[in-house]
Amino acid sequence: MTQFFNNLGQPVGESLAEWEKPAHPSREPMHGRFCRLEPLAPEQHAEELYAAHAQDKDGRSWTYLPYGPFASLDRYQAWLQEMSQSNDPLFFTIIRQSDGRAVGVASYLRIVPESGTIEVGHLHFSEQLKRSPVATEAMFLMMKRAFELGYRRYEWKCDALNAPSFAAAQRLGFRHEGTFRQATVYKGRNRDTAWFSIIDTEWPALLEAFSKWLAPDNFDELGEQRVRLSVLTQDALRQKS
Repeated sequence: MTQFFNNLGQPVGESLAEWEKPAHPSREPMHGRFCRLEPLAPEQHAEELYAAHAQDKDGRSWTYLPYGPFASLDRYQAWLQEMSQSNDPLFFTIIRQSDGRAVGVASYLRIVPESGTIEVGHLHFSEQLKRSPVATEAMFLMMKRAFELGYRRYEWKCDALNAPSFAAAQRLGFRHEGTFRQATVYKGRNRDTAWFSIIDTEWPALLEAFSKWLAPDNFDELGEQRVRLSVLTQDALRQKS
């Protein structure tokens, strides 16, 4: 690691004199091959989202979120309405390109342009979205926008006991940085929070990894992946180690 020193000979961080504060992310839609992300619009998306989440019969997809499940469409729509007015978190609806249906939500949050940091969270994927190229591409599109805007650090945090989220972060190329013990309380219980990040110097290699994975020739005639994303992202991170 390169070391930098001030005029007193003390080690200091690298100068960012030429770095410019990025803009706050806009609500402009993001388009991919498998999905598009649109600004959350309850009047358009609530019914489809509620129906998609209803396939989760025992409500396990809500366990690690600080809200939900919602007992009725009206209650869910009221919550969506509140969230749709917010700029932080800034919510998007994930739309499946194949049929134009809303199948999940995601947001940017803890947006700090002054430090160049931004987080992805409030992820709620319906059963139709989980473990699909649609979900992966949605995460890629959000990541891509953040780095193109000039953010230096892209974060992912989850309950340290949420094994699927932990694994998803690593598959997407996030590095696990550690666990904050007793970080918060939600739904009347303790949460130790696992922290992950991608930084801007890692992004070019990860962009190439995602581009290879999303390429049409990486999927066979049944739509099955030929090369796993985790293989490509871990190779990309090894290049930056």
